[in-house]
Amino acid sequence: MANVSAPAPTLLADLGGTNVRFGIAHPDEDQPLIESSVRKYHVKDYASMADAARLYFKETGHEATRAIIAAAGRIDGGETVKVTNNPWAISAKSLAKELDLEWVHLVNDFAAQSMAVMLMSPDKIVDDMGHRELEQIGKQPVPVIGAKDEQTFVVVGPGTGLGVGGLLIRGDKVSVLQTEGGHAGFAAHSTEDIEILKVLNLRYGRVSNERLISGQGLKNLYDAICEIAGQKPEENITQEEITKRANRPGEEKEDGCSMCTRAVESLAGIFGSVAGDLVLTLGAWDGVYLTGGMTPILLPWIQEHFRERFEAKGRFRDTMEKVPTQAIMNPEPGLIGGTALAIVEAGGTPLRR
Repeated sequence: MANVSAPAPTLLADLGGTNVRFGIAHPDEDQPLIESSVRKYHVKDYASMADAARLYFKETGHEATRAIIAAAGRIDGGETVKVTNNPWAISAKSLAKELDLEWVHLVNDFAAQSMAVMLMSPDKIVDDMGHRELEQIGKQPVPVIGAKDEQTFVVVGPGTGLGVGGLLIRGDKVSVLQTEGGHAGFAAHSTEDIEILKVLNLRYGRVSNERLISGQGLKNLYDAICEIAGQKPEENITQEEITKRANRPGEEKEDGCSMCTRAVESLAGIFGSVAGDLVLTLGAWDGVYLTGGMTPILLPWIQEHFRERFEAKGRFRDTMEKVPTQAIMNPEPGLIGGTALAIVEAGGTPLRR
């Protein structure tokens, strides 16, 4: 983290393998993220992060004196990051020099998303379908962040991979656990899980949680479920096609695909099982936030199949039944998390007490 400094316009970036999203934060304002400032650029169209940022400044007319970059990769010493499936290699010092900024702070994308939940509200509507920024999964009361002096939350979600983070609140201090929990080994909990694990073990050798709970994971589940059922999987079927052709809970489409439906249901259930294990591991009794690019897409199946396996923890079932779970539906959790970090950098706190 940079030293605490006076509030100033801050460039935010959420960098993945395919796209980079930019925005501007004013840390001392009531609505610190300038929503009209958000833009998306394709990484492949630019030689470097600096080139994309220069175009952003030119097109929007915004200015900034510092930057916070949330990147989908491991931050090496807080100074450099190489994002998977992304040609850019980023150095904080070099980028600050190229853009004439006071400093650049690099942070893991899930660390940013973990911070984001402090600036989110279950009352805010974020799309035309009426989804709230935080959609309740289950009947447990919505947690109030900062309501207690000590709180621990899990933030987990599937996208290109499976991201796992933790949010720890201790008095007025907020800290984030940056992890690679998506690469932890998958633990089978049902007869079907065991059969799926057998199939994927032959394919990969070691099977991590990410092999099942991610975009590619959905395809892996589809292939495995087809093989278990003695059916040949459709060649070149994509994760988008699988979710599109799957029957939603209570729905029977004429052109529905039963294998697609089972794959999506299985992912939602396994997601619940893994999230529950993370609660037990971290002692995150205060709640779980589900994020990642796939969560809004999978929401109907998550609402139907997540909680049963989340709660199915043997002697801890009664405890797990009390742990609240919410899905993040805001499409920009990385930028919102960067905003929370900008507030901290400026000596403030994103806790809303």
